[in-house]
Amino acid sequence: MKKSILVVDDDTMNLKRTQMILAKHYSVLLAESGKEALDTLGSKHVDLVLLDIAMPGMNGIETFGRMKGHYDDIPVIFLTASGDEDDVLSAIKLGAANYLKKPFFPQDLLQRIAKEFEKQ
Repeated sequence: MKKSILVVDDDTMNLKRTQMILAKHYSVLLAESGKEALDTLGSKHVDLVLLDIAMPGMNGIETFGRMKGHYDDIPVIFLTASGDEDDVLSAIKLGAANYLKKPFFPQDLLQRIAKEFEKQ
């Protein structure tokens, strides 16, 4: 059975691009907001989350904070277009598995995900 990855991003094009990269290897779930991501986590099996930091409403850091205590066994890799090191440091301090700066090369994304699944 394929591992399941939840991709969370408010940009539809980013969601579709990431889904295309991952679909060959993984079962892909999509969410366009932090709230939708939390709803999906509550109702579907997820093995890893790719989470955008900059989103309107509930940003990725806040979404990750709400996951804590409920989904601690699910690794989270942050995807960020932000050049702000503070965002990345906040994510790592909260316990993020890793991060990847957008735009990214498909192979870099696949390698980071594979590395996380090797740990399990």
